[in-house]
Amino acid sequence: MSKNHSGFIGGDDRLKKSDGAEARAGRESADIGRTQSDGTAFSAEERRRMIRSEWKQEVLPSPPAIPGYHLCWLSTNSKVDPIHNRIRLGYEPVRASEVYGMDKFTMKDGEFAGFVSCNEMVLFKIPEDIYQMIMTEFHHNMPLEYEQGIRQQIEEQNAQEDSNGRKLGQIEGDGFDELGRSRRAPVFS
Repeated sequence: MSKNHSGFIGGDDRLKKSDGAEARAGRESADIGRTQSDGTAFSAEERRRMIRSEWKQEVLPSPPAIPGYHLCWLSTNSKVDPIHNRIRLGYEPVRASEVYGMDKFTMKDGEFAGFVSCNEMVLFKIPEDIYQMIMTEFHHNMPLEYEQGIRQQIEEQNAQEDSNGRKLGQIEGDGFDELGRSRRAPVFS
């Protein structure tokens, strides 16, 4: 044992300076040394992905697609959007046998026994054409009608014209609204 510059006697190898390659090799072997109870080890990158995924708000599993249907999770305890309203629109609960790998998310008893569920959420499906119709109505047609109502109120309050007799704020063109946006309904996913 030797005295170091601070006067302590010791031979602690951790305090010795080493080149970067030796230090990196030590850290890599330490990562490999950290194993799970089942004998598997995570690399630093795998561990980073795990940490990042912990902060994502993904509580519900992503089910595989069912061709011709749109899938969504519905809450069994929502007072604003109750399931019976969705059933009237054409939504149907999804059985575990309809989607591969979702059998561990099957409700065991109750109203939705045998259907895919997670906590208070139940997986529902709706035919794609009905889904597009619903989405177009709620997220395209109704907002346009609401906008038109506001526009009419403003026009009634401010019925001004330019020197040629055209209403102010109007854009000329075919197939576009007053703000220059297309009036065609989008396709929802």
